[in-house]
Amino acid sequence: MAPADPNPFIQQRLLASGDAFLDRCDRCVILLTGSDRLTWLDGLVSQHVRDLEMDQSTETLILTPQGRVEYQAAVVDDGTTTHMIVNRDSADVLAEWFDRMIFSADVEVILASELHVLGAFAGRAADVFASVTTSTPVVVWRDPWGTMTPGGVQYALGEHPGNDWTYGEALVSSDDLALVHGALADAGVAEVNRDAWDALRVAAWRPAIEAEGDDTLIPHEVDWMRSAVHLNKGCYRGQETVAKVHNLGAPPRRLVLLHLDGMSDSLPNRGAEVSLDEKVVGHVTSPVRHGQEGLVALALVKRSLPVTATLDVVTGEGTVRATQVVVVPPTAGHAVTVERLPRLR
Repeated sequence: MAPADPNPFIQQRLLASGDAFLDRCDRCVILLTGSDRLTWLDGLVSQHVRDLEMDQSTETLILTPQGRVEYQAAVVDDGTTTHMIVNRDSADVLAEWFDRMIFSADVEVILASELHVLGAFAGRAADVFASVTTSTPVVVWRDPWGTMTPGGVQYALGEHPGNDWTYGEALVSSDDLALVHGALADAGVAEVNRDAWDALRVAAWRPAIEAEGDDTLIPHEVDWMRSAVHLNKGCYRGQETVAKVHNLGAPPRRLVLLHLDGMSDSLPNRGAEVSLDEKVVGHVTSPVRHGQEGLVALALVKRSLPVTATLDVVTGEGTVRATQVVVVPPTAGHAVTVERLPRLR
C-alpha cells in the first residue's frame, strides 16, 4: 500500500474526503459472545447497550466507582458477537476485568489479536470496506460523534463542528488484510498517518481517552455526555457521580479549543501548562497543525475561567498567546433546579 503525499495538510484533506484510510495499530478488539453478552455488558458501562440492534454502533465508557473515565470503547454487535474496539495498551487489563465480572452469566470474553482496525471517513475507503469480499466478514463500527445519541445530552452550544463527522473503523482479519489493502489500492485509496486523524478529531472537538484522559477526568468535562453516556439507563459503576454532576453540580473543568498565536510555529506538548495572569488554569491535551484552523489544541481548563480570557501556553520556543473557543460552557450541569426551603424562624 503506497503512502499518501507526506504533506500533512494533503493527508488531512484525503482522509476527510474518504480518499484515504489509516491503520489504527493503536487499537485492539475484545469480543463478547454468549446469550447474555448485551444485558451483562449493560450493567458495566455508561451507554445503553442491552437493546443494541444488529450492526448498530455506539460508544461507551467504563468508569471507576467515583465516576472517573477509566476506559473508552467503540461497540458494534453483529447479531452473535459484540465487538469492542479499545486502546491496545489497556486491552489486556480490560479483558481480564471483564472475565472477573462474568460470574454466572452466559458470556465469553475473547481478546481478538487477529483482528486489525482500519479507520476511514465516508467515501471511497468506506465503500471498499462495505463491498470487499473476504473469508471473514468485515465488521464496521460507525462513530456516533456526528449526532447526539439517544439518552445523551450535549453541553456545547450552537452549531457543533462534529455534525459532519463520518468516521468509522473496519475490523479485518489477518488472513484478509492483504486482500483488503489490495482492494483499497485498486480503488485509488491512499494510506495516511495518525496525525491526519488527530487534526480532524481536534477540529471536531472529539475527545480521545489517550489524549484527554487523565486520573480525574469525568465525562461531563469533555462533552462525552453527547455520545457515550445514557442518562436514563439502569445502574452501572460510576452512575451516581454522572447523575449528580449533571443534575445538581457542575464539572470542575471544561474542554476548550485553543487557537495559538500564528507568530510562532511551535506547538505545545501534551500536558503543557495553560496560564492566565501567571496562574496555571489548565493543560493542553491535543495539540495539532490543522490545514484550515492553523495551530490549535484541545485543552482542559478550570470551569471558572472567563470564556473571553486570552491565555498563555508554554511551547518549546517559549510562551505563546492563545484565544479559546468554548466547547463545554461554564454553565454545564445544574440540569435540575432545586428550590430552597424557607428558613424556619
